Order: sequence, then C-alpha cells, then structure tokens
Amino acid sequence: MKLRRIFCVGLLSVTMLSGCSLFGGDDDAVKMSPLPKVENQFSPKKMWSSSVGNGIGEYYSHLRPTWQDGRIYAAARDGVVKAMDADSGKQIWKTDLTDKTGFFSSSKSPMLSGGVTAANGHLFIGSENAVVYSLNSEDGAVAWRTIVGGEAMSRPVVSNGVVLIHTTNGLLQALNEADGSIKWTANLGMPLLSLRGESSPAVAHGAALVGGDNGRVNAVLLEQGQLIWQQSISQPSGATEIDRLADVDSSPVIVGNAVYAQSYNGSFVALDLRSGQLMWQREMGSVNDFVIEGDRVYLVDQDDRVAALSLNGGTILWKQNDLLHRGLTPAALFNGYVVVGDSEGYLHWMDSNNGQFVAQNKVDSDGFLSAPLAAGDRLVIQARGGDVYSFSR
Repeated sequence: MKLRRIFCVGLLSVTMLSGCSLFGGDDDAVKMSPLPKVENQFSPKKMWSSSVGNGIGEYYSHLRPTWQDGRIYAAARDGVVKAMDADSGKQIWKTDLTDKTGFFSSSKSPMLSGGVTAANGHLFIGSENAVVYSLNSEDGAVAWRTIVGGEAMSRPVVSNGVVLIHTTNGLLQALNEADGSIKWTANLGMPLLSLRGESSPAVAHGAALVGGDNGRVNAVLLEQGQLIWQQSISQPSGATEIDRLADVDSSPVIVGNAVYAQSYNGSFVALDLRSGQLMWQREMGSVNDFVIEGDRVYLVDQDDRVAALSLNGGTILWKQNDLLHRGLTPAALFNGYVVVGDSEGYLHWMDSNNGQFVAQNKVDSDGFLSAPLAAGDRLVIQARGGDVYSFSR
C-alpha cells in the first residue's frame, strides 16, 4: 500500500505519527498480490551493473539516474555521484558530496534526494538538507551549491537560464543556472497534512506548471515567479484527514495546448494551458509520474494498477490488475513495452497495446522505488541498495 509506505518511511513534519498506528491493526493491512506467472516471450538481457553508494536504503526518495551524451549519471543518498559509460557501465568519474566541514549541514550525509538532472554541461541535484548542487558533468567538480527554502525532494528542472526547485514546504524557487543565486520564490501554499514527495515542474511558453500539496496545479511566470493561475484537480472527501489527502505529486506533462496532471485520491485531468480550465477528467488517483506517447497516457495508480488512457477524453484503453499493492515504480516506455519495477526487485514487461505480460525478471532483492529509464537502446534502473542495472531487449 503506497500510503502506508510513504508515511512510515517519511513522516510529516507537522504531525506526530506513531508506528503508523493510525492505519489500524493487521486486519486493515492491504495484502500484496502474488507474483503473476508469466511465460516469457523474450529474456531481457543484463548488459552491466554498477554500484553507486548505498542507494536510498529504506528512505522514501525518488533518486533516479539520468542519461545524456552516452553517459549514465546516478547518485546515492549518502552523497556519491557517478558518471558511467552507457554501453559498458565503466566508471568515468566519481564524486562524494559529503560535507566534512559541517558548514551546510550538521549531518554527515548530504541526503541527496531530488533526482539527477543533466543540462548544459552540468548535473543538478537537490537534498533533504535543503541544499542544491551543480556539478560539472565532465569531471564531477562542484560548480556551486545553494541553500534553498526547504527539502528539495523533486527533480530540478532547467529552463531559460534558471534551475527550478520545488521544496517540501510549498515553495517554487528559481536559481540562476550559472551561479546558483536565488532569482525568485513563489509560495504555492501548504495544507496541514501532506504526503512525502513533490511534483517537478514542466515548462512551456514562458511558464512553469507544477503540482501542489493542496491538490492544485499552478502556472507560474518563469521570468518573475508571478502566479498566473491555479486549478484544483481533486475534490477530497472522507471522514479523516488521511482520506482527504489530495497532493499533486506527479509531474505535469504539457502536450500542445493542454496540461495533463494527476492527484492522489483524485483524478487524472487535462487542463487548458492558457487558462487552467478543466477539459476532461478521469477518476484515477496516483502520486506516480506518468508517460505520454502519441495519443496515449501510461500510468500506475495509487493501488498499483497499470493502465493506458486515451489522450483524447481519458477513455481507459486497457488496465492491468495483477500487480496490486506490489509497490510499483512509475512506468517507463521501452521498445514498445510498458515496464515497471516492484518492491521485491522484479521487472514486469507489458505489451503497450493491450497491457498483457510479455516478460518478467528478478533483478535485485533490495527492490525498486524509482522509475526505469529508457536510455537509447538500453533500459536502466537503480535499486534501493544503490546498484544500477542496464538491460537490452
């Protein structure tokens, strides 16, 4: 159950939760679906694996590798950042961001958490210590580091000379790409209770679109940080605060003149890019990022159903229900397949046309949390323990 995992691993700063007792006893626990039996139509081939620090361990963190110019860049929560050759997995360079002076944090670990972004010859990564780092992608040297307004758990987004950071206290900040200085700060608002995790922005036509913990999608002017519009995409209901959680933690996707977004305990929606007005919605909540290709949306909902929706109207084209509550990663598209990892370390490969299983392979006993990455003709995924794997079809 994703809600149980999110709260138990990353507790809310505004609420005292003791042992997750608010979820009830064992009788209330949601049971993981058994591993589906799959007759493999092909065997995914492991090309290489490489260890990157200690990974994320049991923490709730969506650290995920990125890919650019024939290199895979990956990081671990303990501060290790590595560049690897995409074909061989061979290490090109390795950097340790541990702050030995204690200047930026009293903690020895930098607690990297915000995903890895590669852009314009640099890597950008945030941390739970409210520090954002810029590294030279050629050799891993630190170009700058900046203290931001809160935990930087979302993936940094680079556009028009700024690095956008969405922090866990509801701030969207724009940092100067060259030196890390803070250009502007927009306050998106925060509810009393929220899930652990934040939406990364999407950028188009001079605006940043980002989800908020209050169930809204926000459009912010990229140059000044001025709010253009806000649109609620969730109508929370229920007897408890838990039932009424409505975070928009998945990252919006912009296609043409539409913004697509999804909320927890809410809906998948299409909004007009200019006005924020609702175009259509489908009741299907999640905190996972989703993938759009052609006229289809591929997503994993909050109960670990994998589904494909029509981009025109949200019609459900297929739904795969055999992985319920297996702690799935967000989906990736790779060579015509929808691929997800699970908490037990399996990769599940589905036909993108109908959702039927075509392959399954056990990869890592530590399990997965972050999404697989399609890197050219390779599928790359990082396990909780820090090992990075590369597969070919």
